[in-house]
Amino acid sequence: MAVTQQEIENRLWDAADELRVAMPEAQYSSVVFPLMFWKYLSDTWEHTHQTFLKENEDLDLSAEEADEVEYSNYQTFKIPFIFPGTVAESRASWSSILATVAQHGLGQRVRTSLQAIESANPDKFSRIFGSMTWTSEAVLPGEVLASVMRTMNRVPKMHEGNMSHDVLGGAYEYLLKRFSDGSGTRAGQFFTPREVVELIIELLGPKNHESVYDPTCGSGGMLIAAANLLKAHGGRGYTLSLNGQEAVTDTAGVARMNLFMHNLTEFKVEVGDTLRDPRFKKPDGSVKQFDIIVANPPYSLKWKPWTNDPRAIGGVAPQSSADWAFVQHMIASMDPQKGRAGVVLPHGVLFRGGQEAAIRQRVLDHDLLEAVIGLPANLFYSTTIPTCILVFRAPGTKAPERKDGVLFIDASARFTKAKNRSVLTDVDITNVVTAYHSRSDGSEETDLSARFVPTTEIVANGYDLNIGRYIKQAAAEQEDLGTLIDAYNIARAERQKAEQRMLAVLSAAGIEGFDE
Repeated sequence: MAVTQQEIENRLWDAADELRVAMPEAQYSSVVFPLMFWKYLSDTWEHTHQTFLKENEDLDLSAEEADEVEYSNYQTFKIPFIFPGTVAESRASWSSILATVAQHGLGQRVRTSLQAIESANPDKFSRIFGSMTWTSEAVLPGEVLASVMRTMNRVPKMHEGNMSHDVLGGAYEYLLKRFSDGSGTRAGQFFTPREVVELIIELLGPKNHESVYDPTCGSGGMLIAAANLLKAHGGRGYTLSLNGQEAVTDTAGVARMNLFMHNLTEFKVEVGDTLRDPRFKKPDGSVKQFDIIVANPPYSLKWKPWTNDPRAIGGVAPQSSADWAFVQHMIASMDPQKGRAGVVLPHGVLFRGGQEAAIRQRVLDHDLLEAVIGLPANLFYSTTIPTCILVFRAPGTKAPERKDGVLFIDASARFTKAKNRSVLTDVDITNVVTAYHSRSDGSEETDLSARFVPTTEIVANGYDLNIGRYIKQAAAEQEDLGTLIDAYNIARAERQKAEQRMLAVLSAAGIEGFDE
């Protein structure tokens, strides 16, 4: 009988819950995901191994020869022997180590097994299990690890003959969300709420055989969503080339495991700081370009600004905030023929002055920004502030009706309150996408406030992109958080303009030494 989504999710959570006596919920993912992926690999390998044995029972081969034949013709990865040539020789498989859970040194045996799998499959699984600090007895006592493994073993065999990849991938997503719900702001490091991910991917519309790139990929949700959405629209999600970079090694491992669990194998996830060391490059050293670029980068990240980098269109973002540096990297990464990018950022990018204003001006003068979409407050695990989606198009690739202007959509009031945060419903997402694709200002198709604003009007406003400047609410304003923040943003932008005029006057008078 096929395993239901609910059954596998409940049993996996039961396994995770065994960790409650040893660590906070925010740390569960570092243990549960490697164990879950190890069980998935082992179950898959053993299922294929049984097929190999049945079909080759008459072959007279040594263990080493049989391994080679099996890997060449049946298996897509290796589960090697550990402690070869000793009495304790065994496979680095889940079932082999599970049989020894009552013995001392369980954590070390698990670590040895996971490292052996990584070493035997360097092209596929190098560093995929992360730092594995939890295998230390001092971090996770052996008896607790044993309880987690016994409970997880109640999950039925995780191979394609027993459960679909849709169920398996769905279970992984369930745990990601469950861990995020329980870990508060820390979750923002690796998890973007799925409805926000779905909205961005819907706006960008991936097509068969296109390339997708996330420069701050976290757990890989945006890459997976691109494949899933294409499949849902009748396309072939498996034809997408999926690419991501993530600064945190353990989180990059989570992303790679997540992609494998969803049966997406055409991917590449690199580890490193995207701004300082972009890992996707052309032979000439410039950044590689893709059809679709998506990101939810860390907001207002302090960084070491570039000194001489071709990505710095319009200038260099200030040390206090890398928001526009991430945008510049994404713009440089857009394919010149059909590249488009979608990024989630705080509202400050729309109006802040100084170096950011200079970058914003260049982007608008080159007609690269297609849309600004205001989102509700408290959507994210990492912040309660309202955010916005910026959509960019490669130079000269906008539709005729979108040239020389920006579409503004205010979806800040479109949300439903959940336990810990606000959420966008399917109807909210559909209405935003409809407004985005509308050939009018969007207000005729939905009850959203939307308006296409010519670049000339934005220039007259000093290249300020604050949504409140261009969209007036039909209903009377209510003094909720979103309204107050909008008012504050406008007032702050006006103050910054006054300061800039003052500094210009002082400079003209020969008075120097003032800074923003």
